[in-house]
Amino acid sequence: MTIGEAIRAAAQQLAATSDTARLDAELLMAHLEGVSRSELLLYRMREPAPPGFAALVERRARHEPVAYITGRQEFYGLTLKVTPATLIPRGDSETLVEAALALKPDGGRVLDLGTGSGALLLAVLAHSGASQGVGLDRSEAALEVARSNAETLGLRPQARFVAGDWHAPGWADDLGTFDLILCNPPYVEAGAVLDRQVEEFEPSSALFAGPEGLDDYRVLIPQLRALMNAGAGAILEIGANQGDAVSALAEAAGFMSELRRDLAGRARALVLE
Repeated sequence: MTIGEAIRAAAQQLAATSDTARLDAELLMAHLEGVSRSELLLYRMREPAPPGFAALVERRARHEPVAYITGRQEFYGLTLKVTPATLIPRGDSETLVEAALALKPDGGRVLDLGTGSGALLLAVLAHSGASQGVGLDRSEAALEVARSNAETLGLRPQARFVAGDWHAPGWADDLGTFDLILCNPPYVEAGAVLDRQVEEFEPSSALFAGPEGLDDYRVLIPQLRALMNAGAGAILEIGANQGDAVSALAEAAGFMSELRRDLAGRARALVLE
């Protein structure tokens, strides 16, 4: 069987699992071949299919995300390592990076709360004049992934990753103050029905935040001011229906807020100043 034939067969097998079955099959094959998807499609389709492809397809058929199978994900022009210890960076979250670059094109000193793979912090450091960034996460396994990504991207001198939990007393005592704060906190309401590849594989501690999905905002937003330099801004990712509720929490804490929408037109981020 050629690579092209194997991809076609895999796409048929994955059609019941994925809305992007053909793309999934191509990405898995490119990963196995060690080439880009474009190189695979242009030059490799008539070559013999490699052993091991069927095993990868079976993993995807069991709803395991492609990013966890391949160990990497593209985000804002960066190729990032991901593992089951981190959420998979999504294109929707690029809205926060766009808002950050518009708000603080020179970056300054940046804090990323709940950094996970380091996606938000590293994207801002790579595309702005930011001189230094700190990524905080309560998961040591996630911090190791973020440090690895910073090293691979040549951003380790600018990025520091530390353990911390904004629910714990004194968590921010040694962080200092910042010109820009980024945060993609848990914001899914308890009991929400999620896609199987999210519910069964991504870390629940990074997803769920109480019955309304607002628990982490209630804890975090009142603590932000003490971390912000004069003229600083904070950008929070939110759920599509949380704009009014999180704006009210921000206003109660003394912030002005402005909504940012993703490419699908859904509420995605709040800019606090």
